[in-house]
Amino acid sequence: MTKYISTRGDNRERGAAQAIIQGLAPDKGLFVPAAVPKLECGFAGGAGVSYREVAHSVMGAFLSDFSQEELRACIDGAYDEKFDSPDIAPIVKTERAHFLELYHGRTAAFKDMALSILPYLLKTAMQKENESRKVVILTATSGDTGKAALEGFADVDGTEIFVFYPKDGVSEVQERQMVTQVGGNTHVYSINGNFDDAQTAVKSIFNDRAYGEALEAGGYRLSSANSINIGRLVPQVAYYCFAYARLVERGEIKQGDSINIAVPTGNFGNILAAWYAKEAGLPVARLICASNENRVLTDFMASGVYDANRQFHITSSPSMDILISSNLERLLWHLSGGDSEEIAGYMKRLDAERRYEVSDRVRSGMKEFMWGGCADMASAHDAIGKLWHGERYLMDTHTAVAYSVYQDYREQTGDSTPTVIASTASAYKFADKVAESIGLGKEPNGFAYIDALNKATGTPVPEGLRGLDKKEIRHRGTVSAPEMPDAIRVALSR
Repeated sequence: MTKYISTRGDNRERGAAQAIIQGLAPDKGLFVPAAVPKLECGFAGGAGVSYREVAHSVMGAFLSDFSQEELRACIDGAYDEKFDSPDIAPIVKTERAHFLELYHGRTAAFKDMALSILPYLLKTAMQKENESRKVVILTATSGDTGKAALEGFADVDGTEIFVFYPKDGVSEVQERQMVTQVGGNTHVYSINGNFDDAQTAVKSIFNDRAYGEALEAGGYRLSSANSINIGRLVPQVAYYCFAYARLVERGEIKQGDSINIAVPTGNFGNILAAWYAKEAGLPVARLICASNENRVLTDFMASGVYDANRQFHITSSPSMDILISSNLERLLWHLSGGDSEEIAGYMKRLDAERRYEVSDRVRSGMKEFMWGGCADMASAHDAIGKLWHGERYLMDTHTAVAYSVYQDYREQTGDSTPTVIASTASAYKFADKVAESIGLGKEPNGFAYIDALNKATGTPVPEGLRGLDKKEIRHRGTVSAPEMPDAIRVALSR
């Protein structure tokens, strides 16, 4: 049975249900599997294998204290007609790569893949653990997590969800998606700051024992929908296994052949899920970690020094505008051989100095499978234009960063291994930048760009983005990061 322990020294083993409910470990660490389970058939493929079948195999290995029936109910409830593709996560071939489209859910971003099932997993976990308190979900977002979490948890019994996003750090479409969210248990606030400010404040709330005890006295307990929650991360492992199964089925590769996976990366969760898939048995040769101008991860992989003391860039790929990549802590723990003292030391220096240097063991371990690169906005926008005009494939700004970095990787290494690129959002979520990249003219706002892009390309607008500018704005609150705890307290008292 797969058990979970903290990255920072709390070695008490917990089942997946307990780890999902708690979100963050009591010692401020992140929950990790004490041993990564090995998958027997999660990527074997077979004619017509469905996404739900692969997900059941993968999640069954990682969430082994859930019964088969419980998992089946969660998976069937999550991956249904709310996705506009029967494949859930279709894979599309271009001349040089295979794009794994992770944006066919309600909010048109890859976060739907995990946040569609997290409410089911959390509710089941609460029943299994006899948890009667109402769960307060705290989420910091750089754009896409917020809407996907709101959509998943809206009006779910026994929960209240709070989302905090940087006021000037998301696209016009992303912001409108969040502030128009319906649901009596949904609470959305912009903050005067960037994503790192919001994420740091959320972690501080989790680590404030007195604040947590006060909430518990009122019948609440805290949890998270960010990828710091293992229940958010595990479902992401499944789609890499599904992509492999589809490539085998189509004859693009043979069973046992290796692939590369390229991921546009900010908080490191999506690429960490690919690493877990690799460790579980998926034949992955290289993980390509793609950053934008906020290239802290690229520099870290080159030097072994993680240094967040640098200029913060607001870019056209806002979900990657992050300097503190929380999920990296999990990978470092595994590469250190589970040395919690070492990891706690890194994180203590990060908190105090915004900088740390890893051991030779960790650095050399990472170099065995990871390649890091970055692409600026000009390179990403150029890639969007060239791929559209050359092959009529339309990608968003985040996917374009990964594609551009992959092109650099291929030119520098000569590696032609079949490569899956995680396509993390619909082009329509960033229609203004995509429209400009393919040569369209200026429009008055983000919603006009959606119409113009649709007219010019004939590609379908995701249902969740249609008529977005006409929806009622329901959430107008703005707070500073230090005011977030009071905002939660006041909202819960109403």
